Amino acid sequence: MSHDDFAFEPVKGLPERPPEGEEILWQGRPDWWALTRESLSLYWVLGYFVVLAAWRFGSMIDQVPFTTAFAASFPFIILGGIVGLLLAVIAFVQARATVYTITNRRVAMRIGAALTVTLNLPYTQIGSANLDLRRRGTGTIALDLLGDTRLSYLVCWPHVRPWVIRRTQPALRCIPDAERVAKMLSEAAMARVSTPQIARTAPATTAAVAAE
Repeated sequence: MSHDDFAFEPVKGLPERPPEGEEILWQGRPDWWALTRESLSLYWVLGYFVVLAAWRFGSMIDQVPFTTAFAASFPFIILGGIVGLLLAVIAFVQARATVYTITNRRVAMRIGAALTVTLNLPYTQIGSANLDLRRRGTGTIALDLLGDTRLSYLVCWPHVRPWVIRRTQPALRCIPDAERVAKMLSEAAMARVSTPQIARTAPATTAAVAAE
């Protein structure tokens, strides 16, 4: 029997049903392979182990036979493959646990594999959105928040703009068709911000003054 860890969600990716008038425009999650490459720096990690293997081989080749030098350096290649596989598994789990939601009023991010949190970011709290588009169409949309809103970089990682730690920018990381999603988000935010917000105020009470 299959088990859904998020079966308690009334709407996928949201902790509660959207209020009246709020419409879900798009939902998605990171591309796990792009997340492995970009967020977990897969190629840099693999390159590091290749350099170690080459250094070990080069330092021994003039002292021992080729086969001995190769045998001494090859474990670094194996270790690099194991680490790369672990990074891919971590990225896959993170992607599967993530749901990004764009509505006509906000951006919601259900993130975290071990510690799951949901960020609700109304358009009125978003100062700007920056798109980092990659060649294969995937990209990251980073959100610069207004005011005193502060988020933990470690809690939100990897769903943040890389290396922007002092003022964490939550981000829709490595999403497919990022350019189209960014355009949709921009249009929804502009429409929401330009809509007048009418607040109700309590009617003023008048005090009766007794006539002399």
